[in-house]
Amino acid sequence: MGHVWVKAKLGDETLAKVVEVDALVDTGATLTVVPRRVALDLKLKPTGKSTVETGAGKLELERSRIWIELEGRSEVVPVLISDVIDKVLIGATTLEVLGLRVDPLTGKLKEWTLLLY
Repeated sequence: MGHVWVKAKLGDETLAKVVEVDALVDTGATLTVVPRRVALDLKLKPTGKSTVETGAGKLELERSRIWIELEGRSEVVPVLISDVIDKVLIGATTLEVLGLRVDPLTGKLKEWTLLLY
Protein backbone atom coordinates (compact mmCIF):
# COMPACT_ATOMS: atom_id res chain seq x y z
CA MET A 1 0.00 0.00 0.00
CA GLY A 2 2.82 2.45 0.73
CA HIS A 3 2.65 5.67 2.68
CA VAL A 4 -0.62 7.53 3.13
CA TRP A 5 -0.29 11.33 3.12
CA VAL A 6 -3.22 13.67 3.78
CA LYS A 7 -3.85 17.40 4.00
CA ALA A 8 -4.60 18.29 7.60
CA LYS A 9 -5.72 21.53 9.19
CA LEU A 10 -4.42 22.02 12.74
CA GLY A 11 -5.24 24.63 15.36
CA ASP A 12 -5.36 25.26 19.07
CA GLU A 13 -8.64 24.53 20.87
CA THR A 14 -9.84 28.13 20.34
CA LEU A 15 -8.94 28.15 16.61
CA ALA A 16 -7.01 31.40 17.18
CA LYS A 17 -4.61 30.15 14.51
CA VAL A 18 -5.01 27.34 11.98
CA VAL A 19 -2.30 25.90 9.72
CA GLU A 20 -2.53 23.42 6.87
CA VAL A 21 0.13 20.70 6.68
CA ASP A 22 0.89 17.50 4.82
CA ALA A 23 0.58 14.73 7.40
CA LEU A 24 1.58 11.08 7.34
CA VAL A 25 -1.09 8.63 8.51
CA ASP A 26 0.47 6.15 10.92
CA THR A 27 -2.07 3.49 11.88
CA GLY A 28 0.57 1.90 14.13
CA ALA A 29 0.67 5.01 16.33
CA THR A 30 -1.94 5.42 19.04
CA LEU A 31 -1.93 9.23 19.24
CA THR A 32 -1.25 11.99 16.75
CA VAL A 33 2.21 13.58 17.00
CA VAL A 34 3.28 17.09 16.03
CA PRO A 35 6.81 18.51 15.86
CA ARG A 36 7.67 21.04 18.57
CA ARG A 37 7.83 23.84 15.93
CA VAL A 38 4.15 23.25 15.05
CA ALA A 39 3.17 23.20 18.74
CA LEU A 40 5.01 26.49 19.30
CA ASP A 41 3.48 28.07 16.20
CA LEU A 42 -0.02 27.16 17.42
CA LYS A 43 0.83 28.04 21.05
CA LEU A 44 -0.34 24.63 22.28
CA LYS A 45 -0.35 24.38 26.06
CA PRO A 46 1.19 21.21 27.52
CA THR A 47 -1.28 19.25 29.67
CA GLY A 48 1.11 16.57 30.93
CA LYS A 49 3.69 14.03 29.81
CA SER A 50 3.48 10.47 28.50
CA THR A 51 6.09 7.77 28.12
CA VAL A 52 5.82 6.23 24.65
CA GLU A 53 7.44 3.22 23.03
CA THR A 54 9.14 3.84 19.67
CA GLY A 55 11.34 1.83 17.35
CA ALA A 56 14.28 3.67 18.92
CA GLY A 57 13.19 2.95 22.51
CA LYS A 58 11.14 4.79 25.11
CA LEU A 59 10.65 8.56 25.01
CA GLU A 60 8.89 10.95 27.36
CA LEU A 61 6.81 13.43 25.36
CA GLU A 62 4.62 16.34 26.35
CA ARG A 63 0.88 15.97 25.76
CA SER A 64 -1.57 18.63 24.67
CA ARG A 65 -4.85 18.96 22.80
CA ILE A 66 -5.21 20.07 19.20
CA TRP A 67 -8.06 20.82 16.83
CA ILE A 68 -7.67 18.78 13.67
CA GLU A 69 -9.58 18.57 10.40
CA LEU A 70 -9.21 15.68 7.96
CA GLU A 71 -11.46 15.10 4.97
CA GLY A 72 -13.88 17.79 6.17
CA ARG A 73 -14.29 16.22 9.64
CA SER A 74 -12.94 17.99 12.70
CA GLU A 75 -12.52 17.49 16.44
CA VAL A 76 -10.25 18.36 19.36
CA VAL A 77 -8.01 15.37 20.11
CA PRO A 78 -5.05 14.52 22.34
CA VAL A 79 -1.66 15.07 20.74
CA LEU A 80 1.98 14.38 21.60
CA ILE A 81 4.67 17.02 21.03
CA SER A 82 8.00 15.72 19.71
CA ASP A 83 11.48 17.20 19.51
CA VAL A 84 12.58 14.23 17.37
CA ILE A 85 9.83 13.69 14.78
CA ASP A 86 9.87 16.37 12.09
CA LYS A 87 6.45 15.75 10.51
CA VAL A 88 2.86 15.49 11.65
CA LEU A 89 1.83 11.86 12.21
CA ILE A 90 -1.88 11.06 12.36
CA GLY A 91 -2.49 8.26 14.88
CA ALA A 92 -5.24 5.66 15.10
CA THR A 93 -7.13 7.45 17.89
CA THR A 94 -7.59 10.56 15.75
CA LEU A 95 -8.80 8.47 12.82
CA GLU A 96 -11.30 6.66 15.03
CA VAL A 97 -12.62 9.86 16.62
CA LEU A 98 -13.17 11.34 13.15
CA GLY A 99 -14.81 8.15 11.83
CA LEU A 100 -12.10 7.55 9.23
CA ARG A 101 -9.90 4.63 8.22
CA VAL A 102 -7.28 3.91 5.59
CA ASP A 103 -8.62 2.10 2.54
CA PRO A 104 -5.81 -0.36 1.71
CA LEU A 105 -6.90 -0.59 -1.94
CA THR A 106 -6.70 3.15 -2.67
CA GLY A 107 -4.29 4.35 0.05
CA LYS A 108 -6.77 7.10 0.92
CA LEU A 109 -8.87 7.90 3.97
CA LYS A 110 -12.41 6.61 3.87
CA GLU A 111 -15.48 7.15 6.05
CA TRP A 112 -15.86 4.46 8.71
CA THR A 113 -18.55 3.61 11.24
CA LEU A 114 -17.67 4.34 14.86
CA LEU A 115 -17.86 1.32 17.13
CA LEU A 116 -19.55 1.45 20.52
CA TYR A 117 -18.25 -1.90 21.77
